[in-house]
Amino acid sequence: MELSNRQEQIIGIVKENGPITGENIAERLNLTRATLRPDLAILTMAGFLEARPRVGYFYTGKTGAELFTETIKKFKVYEYQSVPIVVKEGASVYDAISTMFLEDVGTLFVTDENSRLTGVLSRKDLLRASIGNQDLNAIPVHIIMTRMPNITVCYRDDLIVEAAKKLMDNQIDGLPVVKDTEKGTEIVGRITKTTITKIFVELIMEEHF
Repeated sequence: MELSNRQEQIIGIVKENGPITGENIAERLNLTRATLRPDLAILTMAGFLEARPRVGYFYTGKTGAELFTETIKKFKVYEYQSVPIVVKEGASVYDAISTMFLEDVGTLFVTDENSRLTGVLSRKDLLRASIGNQDLNAIPVHIIMTRMPNITVCYRDDLIVEAAKKLMDNQIDGLPVVKDTEKGTEIVGRITKTTITKIFVELIMEEHF
């Protein structure tokens, strides 16, 4: 978060004199309490300052980077998951390639007749199956997919940072967001590297503008 000169001055005053009331901060800057109210609200909401009734403001000691990290660690998967792109086990490799191209995704999720997650298809899987003179319409995806339980998954209430670590550790493009049911593992969403990148870019843009 980029602070204004006045906000930097306020932090400096609170660092040296805290706890200090809003009235005393205003006096030191030769401003009214009403003029300072928006700045104090911003600094408090951003986590640079804390306010205690009848005591005043004090500096939290947290840097911008620390506050940024704290913010990231609060994000959960369900806040950012998107709709999963799914194909059935009996779909052909040709159909899967067409779906991946039309939906512009890097990962397809495979389900059975009961909509349970049974596999994952990556670009590499489909490229590998395409090499040679095979009839792609005759090859069902369940032959080439990565099967459960060898699929890395995440859950709605997982932290985004945990999902991001799974993506990096396993060197994959996307994770299925699942829930466990009596019938098996049901897919309810997806988290991708693009999702994670978008979150970081939006946060950084907010910090600078």
